[in-house]
Order: sequence, then C-alpha cells, then structure tokens
Amino acid sequence: MTSTSSPAAAKTRGTTTITSVLGRVLFLGVVLALVVFFAPLLIAQQLWMWLIVLIGSAIAIFVLYSTKRFIPGKYIFPGTFFLVVFLITPIILTVGYSFTNFGDGTRGTKEQAINSIVSNSVQQTADAPRYNMTVATMGSPTEGPFELWLLEPETGDVFRGSEEQPLEQVDASDVTVADGRVTEVPQGEVLDMREVNAVYNELQQLAVPVDDTSAIRPLSVNQAFVGTTVLQYDEERDVIVDTASGTEYSVAKVGDTEYFVGEDGRPAFSQSWLQNVGTKNYERLFTNSNIASQFLGAFTWTLVFAAGSVLSTFILGFALALILNDERLKGRRLYRSILLMPYAVPGFIALLVWSNFYNRDFGLINEMLNLNLNWFGDPTLAKVAVLLTNLWMGFPYMFIISTGALQSIPGDMLEAAKIDGASRFQATVKVVMPLLLVAVAPLLVASFAFNFNNFNAIELLTEGGPFPPGEFTRGSTDILISMIYRIAFGGSGADFGFASAVSVMLFVLTGILAAVQFRFTRALEDVN
Repeated sequence: MTSTSSPAAAKTRGTTTITSVLGRVLFLGVVLALVVFFAPLLIAQQLWMWLIVLIGSAIAIFVLYSTKRFIPGKYIFPGTFFLVVFLITPIILTVGYSFTNFGDGTRGTKEQAINSIVSNSVQQTADAPRYNMTVATMGSPTEGPFELWLLEPETGDVFRGSEEQPLEQVDASDVTVADGRVTEVPQGEVLDMREVNAVYNELQQLAVPVDDTSAIRPLSVNQAFVGTTVLQYDEERDVIVDTASGTEYSVAKVGDTEYFVGEDGRPAFSQSWLQNVGTKNYERLFTNSNIASQFLGAFTWTLVFAAGSVLSTFILGFALALILNDERLKGRRLYRSILLMPYAVPGFIALLVWSNFYNRDFGLINEMLNLNLNWFGDPTLAKVAVLLTNLWMGFPYMFIISTGALQSIPGDMLEAAKIDGASRFQATVKVVMPLLLVAVAPLLVASFAFNFNNFNAIELLTEGGPFPPGEFTRGSTDILISMIYRIAFGGSGADFGFASAVSVMLFVLTGILAAVQFRFTRALEDVN
C-alpha cells in the first residue's frame, strides 16, 4: 500500500517552506545591514580587532544559516559568539594592556602623539582665515571622535577634517547648509550648540592639519581659524623642532616610557604613545612597597568583606527561614513577603538611601540612637557600615534559598531523629544543616565570588573612603575591584596598563579561591 499526501498537506508544506526562506532572507538581510552600518564606524575609529570580529561573525552567520548543511553549528554559534565577545575578548584585551603603559597621555600611536604635539603648537595670526564651524561625530556626542565641517563665508566652499584626517574640500551639494553653517552631513551626527559647549574643552585640544606648517583649530563653539604650527617634526632625525627658537626635542626613555625630551633629559611634552613595557606593571605591583602594602591591605579587607557578607547574610537568612518554616506559626506568608521587601528594592537605590542613614549630623541611625558617630570618617566604623548595609541587602536572598532547601528536606528524617532521642537543636545541627548545605553550598560559593567583586556596595556607599592624607589610590573601605577602578580612573590620573595588571591578579585570585571553595564543598557530596 502506498500513501499519498493530500493537496492540502502539500500546500501547507509549500507555504511553510516559503515562510522559512523569507524569514532566513530577512534575518540575513538584517545582519548585512548591521555590518554595513557598523563597519564604517569601526574603521573611522580604527578599531580593527572589533572590525575583524564583526566581519568574521557575519561570514559565519551567512555560512551557517544560509544552508541546511550545518544544523549543529546553528545552535552552537550564538552561545559561542557571546562567549567570545563578552568574556574571552575582554580577558585577552585586559591581559594585553597589562603589558603596556596605556594611560593618560599614552593612549595612541607615536604618529598620533606627534600630530597632537605639533597641532597644539598652532598660533593664530592677525590675518588668519576664519571658517564657520560645525562639529560632527560618528561615535558618541560626548566622547567622539569629532570631525570639523567648515564653511568659507565668502565663497561657500565646504571642508572637512579631523586630527587623523587632514583638511579636504567637499562638494557643497553633499551637505545641507542653513544660516551660513553646515547642518547635515552625509555620515555621522551633527552636534547642536549645547552638545558642542559640553565638549568644548576637548575640542580646544583638536587641530586639523592643513599642511606641514599650518592647522585649523576651534576659535569658539561655531568658528575655527587657520593657524601656524610653531613645532615641526623631522621624520629623518626623529626630532621635533621649535621653529621660533631652534630648540630640538629628541626621543628618550624616561622611566619605562619614551618621550620627546629637551636638553635636560626631561619630557618636554605630556604626550607619549602606547608602548610595550613587558612585565614592568607586575614588577611594580610586587616590588613597590607602598603599592604592595595597599594591594595586600585591599586583598585582606576584600576577604573579610566577602566572607563576612556571606556568613552574616546566610546566618540571618537561615535563622529566619528556620523560624518561618515552623507550621505552628500563623501568618507565615505575610512575614515572608515582608522579609523579601529589601530584595525587591533596586540595590542602586538602597545603597544611596543607606548612605544618607549614616550621615553624622542628620542621619537616621545617629538620630534614632542619639549617637554622634562619624560613620564615614572613621575607617573601622566605615567598614562596619558597609557590612551592615550588605547584610540588609543580602539576607533576603539567603532567606529564599534556605526556605527552598528546608522545604525539600523529607519530614520523615526529622521524625526519625526525634524517635532516636535527638532534641530540636540536635536535629537542626546534625540533620537539617548538612542536608541544607548540600543544596546551598554552590550558591554560597557564588555569593562569595559576587561579594569579592561587589563594586557597587563600596562605591555607592563610601566611595572607598575614608582616605588617608595624601592618598588617592586606595581608601580604607576599598576592595580590590574598587581599588582597580581608582587606579584606572581615580584622582591620581588614569593608569589603565597598571590597572589591567592588578585586574589580572584579581582574576587569578578569584579563580584560586573559587577552586578551593568548590574542592571544599565536595566533602558534602557524601552526605545522604
């Protein structure tokens, strides 16, 4: 007997096939559109690694999803893609930067540093030409990179340029002009006056090369001038020459970084360039006594903070869960709902509210208890405040997992313990606790790892303080992650290379501690 499909079934399969093909074409079209949109932005910012990731991912998507040959790859690719982009790539970048001098004044190439030094020497002359200026960007309106679009008032000629791109003339028909200024550009976003004013300090450092002896710099939020560069770079001799005084600045190493220096051997300009310094950042971490002591102090407090937070929240959460697990207690659901309220409040808001509670003069705690404690001025009190606040924010989570674990323990085991003569306390310690730890131990390890890097709890509550006099790298309540943040973005200047080295060490320490904890929790696997 042979079976034949009905015309209706064949029509349904045909419709499904057409829908599948159209969906696939639409998906691939969206991917292609994203590549076309983001590729010029990445090229403009010279982010070559991310450009490779973008194009490589697009090729993989087209290969995997345009045919039916690679069915396993279709399911493996999304997870692999996000793993590479959001985990592996940042780790590789952090490790790479830890071997460099990446920081303030050393973020770009040597060519960019030279262009910046030469461009910053632009001086305005009395007869310097002026242009009506418009600022545009293909990146962020607050961070750039910025591009100047200039309109010559008398001729109407339009020009464009940036620090990396010398001035070039543009066909006026490619832009929109209104009130003597360029208002729309083919690519990028035009900044309004408010946005230009917000980044004007950064724009004052921008200079667009015109030729070897002149450049364009902003004069106001809507005007620019052509000035003469006093400094010139001699590529053959690798020196910068001051054409006004004849002074020459050559390249020399100062510390671990190369600069253009004067006759006294000191850096003549603040700008340097990104350079490989080998293991200098790691040597600095372990050989500089001041930094090593700060790192050790931050590591010790990080352990105390993480362990104290986990233990205190677990003990309180477990105790409340144990009490509310008693069936003789009436209104248990209401009590549980109330206890979960701190967990429902966003941590960001809770930390800011608690920071006001500790105010010395008007804080709720001092007012209610009639105290005069300087919570954030004393190192010990500040640490106590951090632990108390973290206890308030963390115990509901431990209450939830303890309640779930307690309800999963068979009641007949407790009955058997009572029959054997165990008291309620003995049954809790010798039966309930071991069985509960089997379920919650991995969560305790995860909670420890979270608090080990709990940046928000420190930064939003105490901002790392109080700080010893003259110290900006680490405050009394700074854990390792907040100390790294202060090294990278703190008041002593950005030092991303050294911060990356400390981050690598933090990553190693976290991994070692997690491995030790998981090894310790294996002993619980024998509990039946």
